[in-house]
Amino acid sequence: MPDRGGGPTGPRIRVGRPSRRVRTLLMTLGVLAVLLMAFVMFAGFWTDWLWYRSVKYSSVFTTTLWTKIGLFFVFGLLMAAAVGFNIWLAHRLRPPLSAMSVEQQSLDRYRMGIAPYKKWLLLGITSLIGLIAGASASGQWRTWLMWVNGVPFGQKDPQFHLDVSFYAFDLPWYRFLLGFGFAAAILSLIAAALTHYLYGGLRITSPGARATAAATGHLSVLLGIFVTLKAVAYWLDRYGLAVKSSDFKATGNWTGLRYVDANAYLPAKTILFCIAVICALLFFATLWRRTWQLPVIGFGLMVLSAILIGGLYPAIVQKFQVQPNEQAKEAPYVEKNLEATRKAYGIEGAKVEEYSGERNTDDVTKLRDDVDKTASIRLLDPNIVSPTYQQLQQIRNYYGFPANLDVDRYKDKDGNVQDTVIGLRELNLGGIPKNNWINDHFRYTHGYGVVAAKGTAADADGRPVFTESDLPSKNSNGGNLGTYQQRVYYGEKTTQYSIVGGPQKEIDYSDDSGEKTTSYKGKSGVNLSNPVNRAAYAVAFSEPQILYSGAIGEGSRILYNRTPKERVEAVAPWLTIDGDAYPAVVGGKIQWIVDAYTTTNGYPYASRTTLGDTTADSLTAADNQRAVVAQQNQVNYIRNSVKATVDAYTGEVKLYQWDTKDPVLKTWMKAFPNTVKPKSDISQSLMDHLRYPQDLFKVQRELLTRYHVKDADTFLSGSEVWQVPDDPTNRSGDAVPPYYLSMKLPEQDAQAFSLTTTFTPNGRDNLSAFMSVSAQADTSDYGKITILKLPTGKTVDGPKRVQSQFNSEPSIAESIRLLRGGDSEVEYGNLLTVPLDGGLLYVEPVYVRGGDLKYPLLKKVLVTYGGATAFEDTLDEALNKVFGAEGTTPPPDQDEGDGTTEPPTSSDPTVQAALNDAQKAFDEGQEALKNGDWEAYGRAQKDLEDALQRAEEAQSKASEPSGGSQDSDKKSSQDRDKNSDGSSGSS
Repeated sequence: MPDRGGGPTGPRIRVGRPSRRVRTLLMTLGVLAVLLMAFVMFAGFWTDWLWYRSVKYSSVFTTTLWTKIGLFFVFGLLMAAAVGFNIWLAHRLRPPLSAMSVEQQSLDRYRMGIAPYKKWLLLGITSLIGLIAGASASGQWRTWLMWVNGVPFGQKDPQFHLDVSFYAFDLPWYRFLLGFGFAAAILSLIAAALTHYLYGGLRITSPGARATAAATGHLSVLLGIFVTLKAVAYWLDRYGLAVKSSDFKATGNWTGLRYVDANAYLPAKTILFCIAVICALLFFATLWRRTWQLPVIGFGLMVLSAILIGGLYPAIVQKFQVQPNEQAKEAPYVEKNLEATRKAYGIEGAKVEEYSGERNTDDVTKLRDDVDKTASIRLLDPNIVSPTYQQLQQIRNYYGFPANLDVDRYKDKDGNVQDTVIGLRELNLGGIPKNNWINDHFRYTHGYGVVAAKGTAADADGRPVFTESDLPSKNSNGGNLGTYQQRVYYGEKTTQYSIVGGPQKEIDYSDDSGEKTTSYKGKSGVNLSNPVNRAAYAVAFSEPQILYSGAIGEGSRILYNRTPKERVEAVAPWLTIDGDAYPAVVGGKIQWIVDAYTTTNGYPYASRTTLGDTTADSLTAADNQRAVVAQQNQVNYIRNSVKATVDAYTGEVKLYQWDTKDPVLKTWMKAFPNTVKPKSDISQSLMDHLRYPQDLFKVQRELLTRYHVKDADTFLSGSEVWQVPDDPTNRSGDAVPPYYLSMKLPEQDAQAFSLTTTFTPNGRDNLSAFMSVSAQADTSDYGKITILKLPTGKTVDGPKRVQSQFNSEPSIAESIRLLRGGDSEVEYGNLLTVPLDGGLLYVEPVYVRGGDLKYPLLKKVLVTYGGATAFEDTLDEALNKVFGAEGTTPPPDQDEGDGTTEPPTSSDPTVQAALNDAQKAFDEGQEALKNGDWEAYGRAQKDLEDALQRAEEAQSKASEPSGGSQDSDKKSSQDRDKNSDGSSGSS
C-alpha cells in the first residue's frame, strides 16, 4: 500500500483497510435502512390484514387489494409499454448522422452522453411513467368493480332510451379508459418527438426538410390516434349530456338535457364526431402521402368547427330561440327532470295534502283530549340534556356521554311503547385520575351501562325520569330493558386503542365496596401473543412499548377502529355512512345501529346535491361528529340500502340488506359476495329499534323544497319554492334539525314513530307546509312521506314567528328575565310542531342552567295553538291554559312524578317527617325561583335532595323483613359476581 507523508523512518499510514470498513459500514447501514422501510410498509399491510381477519371481513380486504394490484400492473404496464415502444421506434427510425448540421453537432454531446446508458434510461423513464399511471389507475377500483358487476336498473332515460346502469356503471369506466388513452397518446407523442429531435429525425433550425419521412409517419400516426380518441370523446359527450350539471336560472342546479342541449349541443357533438373521424383518417394517410398538409388543414377545420358548431351555434339557439319563450321551450325537459329527480331520491311517493291551518271544532274539552291521542309530546330534548345525564349519571369522572343523545322506543313493564332518550356511559380518558400508557391503554378500557329516561316526562325539579340508571345500570320508574351485557368497548367516544385480555386487569366499575376489575372475554381485536404482530403494531402505532412491555402476554388482544362509523366504513368502503349512529339494547346486548347509503352521481336527468351541505343543520354545526363523513361530493341518487349493527362489547359488525330493490347495492353485493346478510336475517327485537335515518330525510326535505310540485310551469315560475327554516331556538343561522316524535297525522288511526320538519316560503317566515315520514321500521307505512300543505293565501305562523311571539309576550318575557337572574342561562329545547284538528300546536320545553347547578333542568313549557300562548311549569298546565279546559283522561307518566302530583305519603313517622321536609324544601325552592333568588334556590334543592334520601332510606328499612339486610347484601354480592362474568342487568 502507498505511504502517506513521513520519511524513510517516519510512520506509515495505511488507508486501505479503514476505507473498506467505511464502505462495509455504509453498505450495512443502507441495507438496514432498506429493511426498515420494507418492514414499515409490511407493518401497515400486515396490521390491516390482521384487523380485517379479526372482524371476519377478510374478503373485503383481499378483493380490494387484488383489484388495486391488478389495475396498477395492467395500466402501469400498458402506459410504460406505449411510451417505451414509441421511444424505441423513434430511435430505430433515426436517420444516419453523416454531414451533420450545426444543430445536430450541438446535440451530439448529449447523444454521446446517454449512449452507454440508453437501455437503463429507457427503463427508468418507462418505469417512472408506469408507476404514476398504475397508481392513478388503482384509485379507480370502485369504478372497475361497478362496471364489471353492474346490474340493470330496469329504468331507461327519456332521451337515448338506455338503461340507467349505462350512466351509473358503464359511462364512468369508459371515461376513465378515454382519459387513460389521451394520457398515453400525449406522453407517447412527446417522448417520440423528443427522441426524433435528439437523433435528427426532427430539425428546428437546420436548412432543408424539418422532418424525415419516418418521423413524419410516426408522429402522424400518434396524432391520428389522439384525434380518434377525440372522436370517441365527442360520441360519449352525447350521452354525457343526460348527466351533465349546469346552472339554470329558473331552477338553480340542473342535471340533464335542456332545449339547447337536445337541439344544438347534441347534433353538434354528432357532427364533430364525424369531422374528427375524417381528420383522424387524414393523419393516418400520411403513412403513404408523407406530408402533413391535408391532416393539418383537417385538424384546423376540426378546431374551427368545435368553436362554431360546438360553442357559437348553441349560444345563438339559446339567445334567439329559448330566451324569448323559455317556459314553453324548457317545459318538456323540466318534466323529465321532475320525474327523474323524484325517483332518484325516493320522493316520488310523497303525498301532498291540503291543510287548512285553522282548527275545525269549538269543543275545547274534546280538543284538549285529542292532544294526548295525537302525540306523545317529547319534553326531554336529547340535544340539550346530555350535561344533565353527565351530572346525574356519570358516577365516575372516567365516564362520559356524547354531546347529543338519541331518541328510541322501548316498552315499559306494562308493555306500553314510549319514546325514550338514551345514551351510553362511555369511557372518557380525560377523566382518568392519572394519565399514563398503562392507565390509558390497559386499565381504563371501556364504558359501562345504558342510561335512559322517559322522553315525555320530568320530575318535580326538572330532572329526567330515568328508566335505566345507576352503576351497574338497572331498571327504574317502569323501565324494562332486562338483563344485558353492560360493558361498552366500542362507542362514539372510544377513539384510541386498548390492549385487553392479558395479565393486566382492567377497571370494570366502582361502587361503595370499592373498585371492581375484569378481563376482556370477547374474541374481538388482534392477538398480540405473536412477536411479529407486536412488532408490526409497535411500528404501525409508533409505540415501541408494545414490543417489549411486560403488561402484554398470553391472551392479550389489541382493540382499535372502535367507533361504530369507523368499523362500518372499513368493512364496507363502498357505503356512505349516516352521521348519527345510535345505541339500542337488543337481545341482551348493546348494539350500535348505523344507517348506510348507496349513492351515485350518474342518474340521468336527476338534479345533484352535495351531501355535506344538504345534511348540515344547527346540530351538525355544534357537533361535527354528527355530520355525514367527508361527503362534499355531489350525488343524484341515494338509497338507505343497508342497516348495520356494531356490538358494543365484541365489536362484531353485521350488514343487513334493507332496500332489496336497489341495483347499486346488488352491484356491490356481487363485487363483495357474502358480506351483506339478507333482510330476512333481521330479528324482530332489532327491527323494533330500526328507524328512518335523519340524513336521508334531510336530503329529501331539501329536494322537496322545489320538487314537491309536479307541474313544469309551476316549477319554472318558482312561485311554490319553499325553504327549510333556520333553527328558531338559537341564532346560529343554521337549518332546524328534524325531530323524532310519536304522533298521529290526520288520516292515521293511531300514533306512529315519525320524523318531522317544517317548511316556510322562500325568504319569508310564515309556514308553508309540515312534512312527516313514518320512521317505524316494522310497519307497512315505513318511509311514507306526507306533506301537509297550507293555503298560500293565508298567513300561518312558522317556527321563527312562533319563537318571536314567545319572546315578545310581556308576561313570558318577564318570567324568562327572572329565570335568567344571577348567573343562570335559559336554553330553549326543540320546538315541536304537531298538526291538531286543522291547526298547528307548537310545544317548546325551556331549560334553566344556573346557580351551583351546571346542568340544564326543565323548568317551563311554552305552548301555542290558534293564537293562544301559555308559559307554565308543566305541559298539562300549559295545555289547559291554551285550550281553556282540562283533559278528561289522566296524563301519561303522572304517577312517575312529572311535576303535577304531590309527594307520596307514608304511615311511618320517620318517612312522613322526611317527606314533610322535602315538601317544605320544594315550596321554598319554588318561592326562591319566583323571586329570582338563586342562592336560596340552590340551598332549597340541596335540602330537598337530602330529605328525599332520608325518606328513601327510612322507607327501605321499614319495608325490610327480618334478615333482609343480610339477604340484600348477599344479593348485591351475587350481582357483582355476575357483573364480573360479563353479563349484568336489571334487578
